[in-house]
Amino acid sequence: MTLKTGDRIPTETVFEMGKDGPQAFNTDDLFANKTVLMFGLPGAFTPVCSENHLPGYVGLADQIKARGVDEIFCFAVNDAFVMAAWGLGQNVAGKVRMIGDGSALLTHKMGLELDRIDGGLGIRCQRFAMVIKNGIAHSLDIEAPGTFNDSSAAAQLIKL
Repeated sequence: MTLKTGDRIPTETVFEMGKDGPQAFNTDDLFANKTVLMFGLPGAFTPVCSENHLPGYVGLADQIKARGVDEIFCFAVNDAFVMAAWGLGQNVAGKVRMIGDGSALLTHKMGLELDRIDGGLGIRCQRFAMVIKNGIAHSLDIEAPGTFNDSSAAAQLIKL
């Protein structure tokens, strides 16, 4: 079943690169007592994700945060090493946190899987954006496969 507005983000462990290697975070703790704009995408270093999706959030991060968002998370079915390398190349420091769901466990629990096995990419995450307040999805925009509109930073900024 796909996550919907009003649902609690499922409990799962996700990873972010720390100074000493991958650091595990429980989603209950990660989303507690704050407002997060989390956008998900099919994968690091892929064309639309690298040329439009992530750069849009980096460029509009200050404006998004000025509208009450405490943190912005980039979420993908990639490991913490890949997410960190991609973030470094995209200059995300201090603007967007790079959260990896390498085994797609949270992606599966949210019902946001994208099957790209035939294309050699395995199971990925659908392209989406959601505002999460204290662990609850307050808005959720899921893109149709092959589209990039409602989950963009510009579209989310207008909604805030």
